[in-house]
Amino acid sequence: MSSLSATRNRYPYPNEPIWSRSEKAIARRVFDAALRQELQQVMQKAKQMANHIKEPGDMWALERYLTQRRKDIDQKYDSRSSRLMQVLGKRVSERRITEAELHGLGEDKLKVIRSCAKVLSEDVA
Repeated sequence: MSSLSATRNRYPYPNEPIWSRSEKAIARRVFDAALRQELQQVMQKAKQMANHIKEPGDMWALERYLTQRRKDIDQKYDSRSSRLMQVLGKRVSERRITEAELHGLGEDKLKVIRSCAKVLSEDVA
């Protein structure tokens, strides 16, 4: 079997990025830190809301908030390697992570991340 066909069998998607171990570690660290930061913010807001519960409707508002935030976070933090550059680009556009935190990723991946961040930032503006 040629090395090209071996690569195709190992990576079923032709445009799937190939991550080195160090790149995976960097991306995972940055991804996890951004997720932790966002979850901390949700917990802080949930605690504030819980402290202001005066009647049953307030309790259900908290439940709705948490349910919606969980859905949002589940969608935003997709750790599949095929989606990781877009996820990191979105977090850069949201200023949850900086390009400096991505130091060590290959230029090919940084280019995609920058491009995603730029497009997503323009969508917000």
